[in-house]
Amino acid sequence: MNDRKVAVFRKEHFNSAHRLHNPAWDEERNNAVFGLCNNPNYHGHNYELVVKVTGVPDPQTGYVMDLKLLSDLVKEEVLDRFDHRNLNLDTKEFATLNPTAENIAVVIYDLLRKRIDASLDLSIRLYETERNFVEYPA
Repeated sequence: MNDRKVAVFRKEHFNSAHRLHNPAWDEERNNAVFGLCNNPNYHGHNYELVVKVTGVPDPQTGYVMDLKLLSDLVKEEVLDRFDHRNLNLDTKEFATLNPTAENIAVVIYDLLRKRIDASLDLSIRLYETERNFVEYPA
């Protein structure tokens, strides 16, 4: 049994505002590409985040990863950083990076990856709406 991988999941929720905008483009092109998401006064989402960690359960604990520890990491690295924030204005991660769902998922992955044992696989699924979501790595 000790070579079988198991996936564990932690689901969280956060609220953030953002504006999708490319400063290298004029307003006409930004509006054509990003539509309402280019609102100069920003708009918000109720994001659902699913963090998946996969690995072989530890023979001593039976855990792939202690889910309390994973919960604490997500709070420290994601929720405390992005919840109730304007991603464009309030975060260094998106000061020059367009805060699309794709980019947010990659940033979250990078923040968590450095804190989770390298022997474990990590995947991020981010729901921007009930119907629109991204996953990284794909």
